[in-house]
Amino acid sequence: QVQLVESGGGLVQAGGSLRLSCAASGIIFSLKAMGWYRQAPGKQREWVASITSNGSTNYAGSVKGRFTISRDNAKNTMYLQIDSLKPEDTAVYYCNAVYAKLPWGQGTQVTVSS
Repeated sequence: QVQLVESGGGLVQAGGSLRLSCAASGIIFSLKAMGWYRQAPGKQREWVASITSNGSTNYAGSVKGRFTISRDNAKNTMYLQIDSLKPEDTAVYYCNAVYAKLPWGQGTQVTVSS
């Protein structure tokens, strides 16, 4: 059974940091390019960052330099380090495969206060 479980969100002040985690099960995690996505209130879900199976990374322009994506294939887990948080980063954050999307998890809420 495929399952993606996001965690690590919370309420932080602008300029703060969070580390999000994505635990995957039911897939051969090490072979999959994975990504983080977010959905702000009233907006469509958008891609934030992605990492290939061998660790190459890519970021949306709005988060480049502030977000760092990483993965630990031995733990079937992906991470998103978020620094210098801005109010516009407020959203529910999700993880998923880059290609051939898996069932979406519940996401983790990130709320940034100004």
